Amino acid sequence: EYGDTLNLDVGETLFSALRREGVGLPLNLEYQDLHVHQSEYQSSCATVLMLDCSHSMILYGEDRFTPAKKVALALAHLIRTQYPGDTLRLVLFHDSAEEVRIGDLARVEVGPYYTNTRDGLILAQRLLQQENKDMKQIVMITDGKPSCLTLEDGRVYRNAFGLDPLVISRTLEEVGRCKKQGILINTFMLASDYGLVQFVQKVTELCRGKAYFTTPVNLGQYLLMDYMNRKTRSIH
Repeated sequence: EYGDTLNLDVGETLFSALRREGVGLPLNLEYQDLHVHQSEYQSSCATVLMLDCSHSMILYGEDRFTPAKKVALALAHLIRTQYPGDTLRLVLFHDSAEEVRIGDLARVEVGPYYTNTRDGLILAQRLLQQENKDMKQIVMITDGKPSCLTLEDGRVYRNAFGLDPLVISRTLEEVGRCKKQGILINTFMLASDYGLVQFVQKVTELCRGKAYFTTPVNLGQYLLMDYMNRKTRSIH
């Protein structure tokens, strides 16, 4: 069918034509001669895991950051052992954003930061542009709405109250750029406050990704199952 991967069974295809046409050249192939292998095709995937390390991840007596780090390590282990053709890069976003090696994640701590989701998306796009994979995605773990951004002159604009129009609009611009590049964004929310929900709804509408309301307890189950469910599709 149109759009399928051409997984042609050459031997069976030629035998089918020979049975119909007999031995001789040229050998005419008809549509009904074509045979393909039926198999499971696993697309290669480049993933950037964006991990929120703003101050809210440890507020109100609940440590959301440690479970998030454990999930990141579990995802890295899953990819290394089960999907060695895939890649995983880790981005921490706070007042700005930075790439961190998976091996250094255990030493990372939450700081007195705001949530610069825009810088995280910019860096994630840059990292994904370096990968040559069938599928590219951003997996974002957060518990708060965007509350700051880096201005053109390098200053950091901060506003933790409500949905700041400037912060939200600039952040959604980066979501739109992700969509144009075919980058899927799936968001795992560790909180359900109004501002975060409103923002994530706009993200999923723009890029047709998914949003999950999770807790530190079931975050790992949701994230790992979502990753595995999209890895395999049947080719007939």
